[in-house]
Amino acid sequence: MAKERHGTWFGFGFCGFGQVLGSGNGRHSVHSPEPLCAGDAICRVSPSWSYTALVTRGGRVELSGSVSSSASGCRDAWASEGLLVVLRDKGGSGTELQAWTPGSALQGEPLWVQNLVSGAEDQGGDEPSSEARAGTLPLLPGAHAYVNRQPPFCQPLAPELRVRQLELGAEHALLLCGSGHVFSWGGGRHGQLGHGTLEAELEPRLLEALQGLRMAEVAAGGWHSVCVSETGDIYIWGWNESGQLALPVRSLAEDKTVSREAAELNEDCLKGEEAAMADGGAPASFIAIQPFPALLDLPMGSDAVKASCGSRHTAVVTRTGELYTWGWGKYGQLGHKDSSSLDRPCRVEYFAENQLQVRAVTCGPWNTYVYAMEREES
Repeated sequence: MAKERHGTWFGFGFCGFGQVLGSGNGRHSVHSPEPLCAGDAICRVSPSWSYTALVTRGGRVELSGSVSSSASGCRDAWASEGLLVVLRDKGGSGTELQAWTPGSALQGEPLWVQNLVSGAEDQGGDEPSSEARAGTLPLLPGAHAYVNRQPPFCQPLAPELRVRQLELGAEHALLLCGSGHVFSWGGGRHGQLGHGTLEAELEPRLLEALQGLRMAEVAAGGWHSVCVSETGDIYIWGWNESGQLALPVRSLAEDKTVSREAAELNEDCLKGEEAAMADGGAPASFIAIQPFPALLDLPMGSDAVKASCGSRHTAVVTRTGELYTWGWGKYGQLGHKDSSSLDRPCRVEYFAENQLQVRAVTCGPWNTYVYAMEREES
């Protein structure tokens, strides 16, 4: 029997609290993908702002960053600044859900515990690329409730939704149901709900702009949203402050203009002025908020299969195993060897250069984790 192939997790971006992110070496940021220590033993990654939860294939959860601890008998973990949720083996065939304050380092008594009924704890395969989404935190096993960052921590979901995936942003939630429809609710002041307004929604509301299109994946950023259709199309909406929607943003255009003019003026002041006037003859159309889903094309017409969002950056995996990132890049979370921000999708060359096929991506608020495997020779 052929030996099962496992890939490796890589990390890049903010690591100012010492959270595991490649080699780290005491730096506050990593600008290019680096393999995590024991990255081949990790099956799930859940990053928060100041710490990261890693779940190994052996059933350990390891916390790294502002919180440093570990615990055995764990099947899944979900990290946020105010709440750490773990799915743990209870002994025998039992499983329970535990919610902790991150600062407790999994010591003492949890905030609350929920015993799971038999059969509800199935989490799908260990492989990060597994298509089994139901039951992956913050969606609770059984897909009839989800974990909220604020009390009440356990929020019920209508059974008729047949939830496949649920993602939480800073102020909003996205839900993908079994029929491929998308629902959104929560805060909407940045257009992140996709209903064409900036109003909040208290209950899950169908995203009418996407009716008739079957979605396969959803991702919630700080204040923006992404979904990927079954045919590989990307739809994106919400706040575009740092170019995270891959739409023109004024701040990046002004930075480019200043840099270009400075270089030109060093050579010839007059030529620099004329070039700036020529480029600025027609005002660019800048977009700060996109309240409806907008279709986004990747370079070379690539089809997307997975997406993840950070606070203000976006990452997408293509069908051919390439990674594209864009948006806010101050801490190197885009993986392009610098701290530049981008308002267009750009391929992360590290994986292509090292003959690696990207299978999954998980964004923290200011960093990015990627699961990749060696490409098989054709």
